Amino acid sequence: MSDTQKPPVGLKAAIVQVTPFQQNCSLIWDDVTKKGAIIDPGGDLDHIEHALQQVKFTVEKIILTHGHIDHAGGAKELKEKLGVTIEGPHFADKFLLENLEKQGASYGIPAQNVTPDRWLAEGDQVTIGRFIFDIRHCPGHSPGSVVLLNDAQKFAIVGDVLFRGSIGRTDFPYGDHDALISAIKTKLLPLGDAWSFICGHGPGSTFAMEQRTNPYLQG
Repeated sequence: MSDTQKPPVGLKAAIVQVTPFQQNCSLIWDDVTKKGAIIDPGGDLDHIEHALQQVKFTVEKIILTHGHIDHAGGAKELKEKLGVTIEGPHFADKFLLENLEKQGASYGIPAQNVTPDRWLAEGDQVTIGRFIFDIRHCPGHSPGSVVLLNDAQKFAIVGDVLFRGSIGRTDFPYGDHDALISAIKTKLLPLGDAWSFICGHGPGSTFAMEQRTNPYLQG
């Protein structure tokens, strides 16, 4: 587990890198109620469980930002171990979640197909402890990618939609570069410079920094 991330007071986050893709599985919790969520448990569940023992909060749910193997491959097994529900992603990623075992076989990553207890759509909300996150559907990297936004704390969880200095891959048969750029420019960047985010791989950033320096977002 990396050093604990520091969103604003009361909302805590820690990153557990999982799978050979070094995916950022995020542990997000309310430091007052000690209740939280696991976001994108792609695999290496022993690493995730060890991290949970360190941060000590009650897991209320699993949240998936999209249906790729490195983000969702361990979701079903972890759901069964913890006895919690799965929320997300958008229904458009159903075909990916139904083929996780096949994806896993291609990459040598153990995985189980999974169906969320709740699909997420534009305008929905999810709760993590006392904190409310608004859902934005941001297709392009995958058809059903979603971003979680907490306005009060100006904190976002963006999956593989946006990275520090880059954006999600769109060279899949179902990828859509123009849709991804449009989603970032119309749904995320206009929120303002105060927002920080955790992404699916690598270090987090701010919307302000990406708007100024991300080469994919210029022009």
